[in-house]
Amino acid sequence: MTMQQPKSISATVNGQFKFSPAELEDLDFIPIDDRHFHILAGGQSFRAELVQAQPQQKAFTIKVNGTKFDIQLADEYDQMIDRLGLSVVANHGAQDIKAPMPGLVLQVMVAAGDVVVVGQALLILEAMKMENVIKATATGTVQIIQVSQGAPVEKGQLLIKMEA
Repeated sequence: MTMQQPKSISATVNGQFKFSPAELEDLDFIPIDDRHFHILAGGQSFRAELVQAQPQQKAFTIKVNGTKFDIQLADEYDQMIDRLGLSVVANHGAQDIKAPMPGLVLQVMVAAGDVVVVGQALLILEAMKMENVIKATATGTVQIIQVSQGAPVEKGQLLIKMEA
């Protein structure tokens, strides 16, 4: 069975390579199982693995022939917002991540240099015996991680320095 994506979807790979719906038309995705598939492009077959999926943000990380790629999809609505120039306001720079409350860092889920998208989980902060997932508020690159696993933090303390 061959899966083909809707013609109205565009894609940005690693934040810099853009593919229009017309360019994506020539790609065929053939599933092997729920995490592995073949991509047929230009008469060539590439083995791919789904590493991470964030369907609500239309963001995916796949490994093709051993190399990781971050893919951000855009539907017709996203493309219209971009054409109208409204996405400039929505994507205005990455904001530094600060602790919303005092707590204890349970897990850091990113590393310096990682490109993150809006809504991506960055770390887990335990506060009042509850685990709180701290997420990216904008697309950007993790510049510096100021905390480590097991570290206590105060409200407003800088956790992650971001770069647009």
